[in-house]
Amino acid sequence: MQEILNIAAYKFVGINDSPVLRETLRDRAQALGLMGTILLAPEGINLFLAGTAQAIHAFVAELRTDARFADLETKESWSATQPFRRMLVKLKREIIRMDHPAIQPAAGRAPGVDARTLKRWLDQGHDDEGREIALLDTRNDFEVDEGTFDGAIDWRITKFTEFPPALKAHRADFEGKTVVSFCTGGIRCEKAAILMREEGVDHVLQLEGGILKYFEEVGGAHYHGDCFVFDGRRALAPDLSARASDASARASEDPDIGIKQ
Repeated sequence: MQEILNIAAYKFVGINDSPVLRETLRDRAQALGLMGTILLAPEGINLFLAGTAQAIHAFVAELRTDARFADLETKESWSATQPFRRMLVKLKREIIRMDHPAIQPAAGRAPGVDARTLKRWLDQGHDDEGREIALLDTRNDFEVDEGTFDGAIDWRITKFTEFPPALKAHRADFEGKTVVSFCTGGIRCEKAAILMREEGVDHVLQLEGGILKYFEEVGGAHYHGDCFVFDGRRALAPDLSARASDASARASEDPDIGIKQ
């Protein structure tokens, strides 16, 4: 039985009451018996939670009563057991560390492409303007080794802070192409897309919801392997079922958010 509902969600939005919000969210999560991680920073919120469906839905519904999070979108998957060992709510400088002032929540989100549209573009071999698609994997090297899109660009970065210098070295490679940045759940590829636009890449989009939303909506088309996740499940197949990962020794710590589970 797949009895545990797992969700991942983030939103770039200005937060200026993080200490108070931290206590509120921690109390709610603990009262509902949830486990996982919530990160709060001036630029927004990033969360990974697991528990019963009733508890998860209650937490999300209450979170959305805060106008800042009213349109928060979640990615869902199921597991037979609880993949987290504890409940953490942490205050951070960034909700995903890039060490570059790319994100300004008030300026709005990066342009994106939804999963179904990307699949159609990959099926036809170009976007709707006839441009070649350059799929850019913004994850760390060992995550990419678990699985990625066919033909995706992989710069073999070991942490997300290496992305800005890698972009400077390869920016010219995107001339005349539509770049689609992607990651596990959308947060890294959104930051990457904003930075690429700042650096003069003309046609760049993020994959809305990342690989997990792509799996949820269209399955594994044009993707080979599994998707590495930083919890006890280790990796998810395109049908969102859990699989053991060859990278399991590194699964307990995310080098970009600095949290052990």
